[in-house]
Amino acid sequence: MKHATLRQLKVFEAVARHLSFSRAAAELHLTQPAVSTQIKTLEGHAGLVLFEQLGKKVYLTPGGAELLYHSRAIIQQFQEAEEALTQFRGIAGGKLNVAVISAGDYFFPRLMVEFARRHPGVKLNLTVHNRAELLERLASNQTDLAVMVRPPQQGDAAHAAFAPHPYVIVAPQQHPLAGERRIPVERIVQEPFVVRERGSDTWNSMEDGFGAHLERLNVAMEIRSTETIKQAVIAGMGVAFLSAHTISQELKAGSLVVLDVEGFPVMLNWYVVHRKNKRLPPVAQAFKNFLLSDGAALIEQYLAPTYA
Repeated sequence: MKHATLRQLKVFEAVARHLSFSRAAAELHLTQPAVSTQIKTLEGHAGLVLFEQLGKKVYLTPGGAELLYHSRAIIQQFQEAEEALTQFRGIAGGKLNVAVISAGDYFFPRLMVEFARRHPGVKLNLTVHNRAELLERLASNQTDLAVMVRPPQQGDAAHAAFAPHPYVIVAPQQHPLAGERRIPVERIVQEPFVVRERGSDTWNSMEDGFGAHLERLNVAMEIRSTETIKQAVIAGMGVAFLSAHTISQELKAGSLVVLDVEGFPVMLNWYVVHRKNKRLPPVAQAFKNFLLSDGAALIEQYLAPTYA
């Protein structure tokens, strides 16, 4: 193993985590043949087969499982060394790694640009994920900070609310309930709903909003993309429960309207999250402070008002 490289270990770790060469290639911005080549070279260094394929599924061999344990420790050590060295570079020389749930990509790039404007020389890296992927990136130390609606409750996560996050019920402009006042929840649950997948932050927020009424919700279609949900609602397939921060353009264009439903909007919060035991690089700590001090006002400036 003395000739193995850090790059090969990172490629191996990604394939082992996904149990997929194609998904690892997409994450690493490599071609699938390039990933396969790195794995074959590492197997040559190890003198062992690290993966086996049964049908269409990829599995770690016992030797691969052992190497994965050590690879993650080595990668972690390099990350900690890099983070320690950023202490000497300060904010201007740092790289900001942030991951955010999909609702955040409607405004979060503007927050990062504003932060970079205040701190010239900062390098920005933003990735957008669903909740499960975001929690995985946080747990595997692939991001410094995560931004979400529901922070993980396990003890190794530190979190702080930095901005309100309203959720509303939207419909096409010509919907019969558009313009109605104080629509009862008992009435709105009869409408066909286009919803995000179960387990997403939006679905979990919908559980808060509807409570016991959720069981009677008329789910017409489940879609993993907020953009596709908006287009389905505009086309007349139903109504939807969405973050108010995702619909500002459609409200301005008049293609969607917010329905006045009793008990809505559901007011939650945006949280910035990181691992408690993680020593945040100066640039990540500065960005966290920036969100806590200015995040709410800037989001309101970018998007307000998008709901009644």
